[in-house]
Order: sequence, then C-alpha cells, then structure tokens
Amino acid sequence: MHELSLVASLFETLEAQAKAHGAARVSLVKLSVGELAGVVPELLESAFDTYKRGTIAGDARLEIEVVSVRFRCRACGGEAFLDDTSCAACGARDPEIVAGRDLVLERLEIETPDA
Repeated sequence: MHELSLVASLFETLEAQAKAHGAARVSLVKLSVGELAGVVPELLESAFDTYKRGTIAGDARLEIEVVSVRFRCRACGGEAFLDDTSCAACGARDPEIVAGRDLVLERLEIETPDA
C-alpha cells in the first residue's frame, strides 16, 4: 500500500516538528491531496489511523482537502480548457498542469506541555 509509506514519511516530519517545538502531542494534521497525486484519500486516512496508535499523534485528527486539477495554456496563459486538452481562449493544445499533483502538509497543530 503506497499510502502507508507516505504516512510513515509524514510521521517522520510530524515527530521532528513536534520535537523541535517541545510538543506534548499533535492534535491536528491537515493535508492537501491533488487529484493526480496518486493517492486515495480514504486509504491515506485509514493508514494514518493505523499508524498513529501509540505515537505523539495518537489522538490527532486528520483533515484532507482534495485539490482539483488545474491547467494553464502555455500559449496564452488562459486557465479554461475544453476537455482538458484544448484552451477555450485560443484553441492551443499544449496545457500545463499547475495544480492537482501534490501532496502537501498544510497545517500541523501541536500542544506543548504548558498548554
């Protein structure tokens, strides 16, 4: 499962950030997942729930925002496409994907011991 390896990598980042900020626990993890990122949000959530047990993020909530694919015309700069291949403004057939391929850690909420 690809999502499990992504979550393992995510937890390395979570633990490093928690340690750097003296956190007692992680309470929220927010990710943005592009439609073309090659990730199934439901499987990512399941892997997160399994992986978090017994960690600093054991009670953390995971929020996933799915980011739609967005194209830009290399010829005119327009972002409206017909059938995802032809620019609606100029008819060029050379789109560039400008959004929807990434998996990004958008937000991390932690609690410090004095909180």
